[in-house]
Amino acid sequence: MLDKIKGKRVLVLGLSKSGRAAVRLLIKAGAASIVANDCKQLDLLQKEMEEFSAYPQVEIEGGGHPLTLLEGVSLIIKSPGINPELPFLKYAHKKGISVYSEIELAYSFCPAPIVGITGTNGKTTTTSLAGEMYRRQYSGVHVAGNIGFPLCRAVEEASEGDIIVAELSSFQLEDTDKFKVHIAAVLNITADHLDYHRSIDNYIAAKRKILANQGEEDWVVLNWDDRQTRLFRKYARGKVLPFSRKEELNPGVCIRDDRIVINDNTGVYNICSVEDVKIPGLHNLENALAAAGLAWAGGVQVENIAQTLKSFPGVPHRIEDVAVIFGVKFINDSKGTNPDAALNALKAVRGPKILIAGGKNKGSDFQPFVKALGKESVKGLILLGETAPLLASAALEEGLNNVELAADIEEAVLKAFSSASPGDTVLLSPACASWDMFQNYEQRGEAFKSAVYSLKEGLEKG
Repeated sequence: MLDKIKGKRVLVLGLSKSGRAAVRLLIKAGAASIVANDCKQLDLLQKEMEEFSAYPQVEIEGGGHPLTLLEGVSLIIKSPGINPELPFLKYAHKKGISVYSEIELAYSFCPAPIVGITGTNGKTTTTSLAGEMYRRQYSGVHVAGNIGFPLCRAVEEASEGDIIVAELSSFQLEDTDKFKVHIAAVLNITADHLDYHRSIDNYIAAKRKILANQGEEDWVVLNWDDRQTRLFRKYARGKVLPFSRKEELNPGVCIRDDRIVINDNTGVYNICSVEDVKIPGLHNLENALAAAGLAWAGGVQVENIAQTLKSFPGVPHRIEDVAVIFGVKFINDSKGTNPDAALNALKAVRGPKILIAGGKNKGSDFQPFVKALGKESVKGLILLGETAPLLASAALEEGLNNVELAADIEEAVLKAFSSASPGDTVLLSPACASWDMFQNYEQRGEAFKSAVYSLKEGLEKG
């Protein structure tokens, strides 16, 4: 890729965290000029303009993507959220201009091996868990990628001998070519982001690119309980280490006599009791098994794996305890951005629940999700956002009558509390993306927590 950068003109599409990190790496890589382009108007890009004001080779362009931006461009680095169906990108492809994601750029300058995690659900938790396991044993461990710290930034900070543990989304993986991970994990595959990928086959193909450039010396950790991820085995060129919550495996990471064990054909290594895993839920037990496999493949000792599982508290916005108000518990699971993730959260929370859901639809089928709500002790449903009418209609068809609509997250919290009784849990797990009302799921989760804290403060004062 260096031949398309050094002394050349490069276009960066999107000035989110990953886009800005890409610009910084391109400056260091010797690009002659860098056009940093965003759909936002220039008056909304003042911070970005200040950030790169000391670099005359960087031009900031806002307000859309005119075709004139392509003049003289040798390479495009695309932010993951930009839809590949954008006419601008189709025209770039016709002109023979390469379009890559930020992680492909980062890999071209990466001095350290990458441990990469993908899948529909559980990526952030598994990446964080694996990162902590590696940090217990090694110095120079960088946790990056879709988790919120761009891979380009990690590459800038990393040195030879370091390790990068990276969460990798289908958006990021789709626009890669040479990108390679030394140890890969594929956690699960369910229909998601179909509005972006256009079909489940395209989505799976994007996920499968995590294996594309591996060799015999590399590893892939696969969820043996998931039919789609099990099929990835035939594409693996390296060593396969499966994990399973339901079956005993040899080799593999699994449960034996209520203990997490690793079987490597030469022996069985006890990690810890299932009850010792601090983060709740069967889905998090699967994440724990995956992280243990990733760490084991990277040489992390059993005691370091065990200690991490016993102490890791979870990640923000994923089944995160917020407050208890007059016996009603509030839990933030804003990261539950698709129906399967939301159902996992519901299963992990015991007792009667008031569910706050809704947001932007990513092409999901909500009927099976709504049908399962009664089985998961959901006694009330508060809906907001773009999908609220669709979810409400599906809920009423399934006989769920305690359904209310809310204009915003603050009203949703108030309505949920009003319909709750002591011992109930109010759970925010939207089953949808946040982009209709918020910039991201983190902002949505923070808004939820703020609304809960305001409610608690107001009631305590009253």
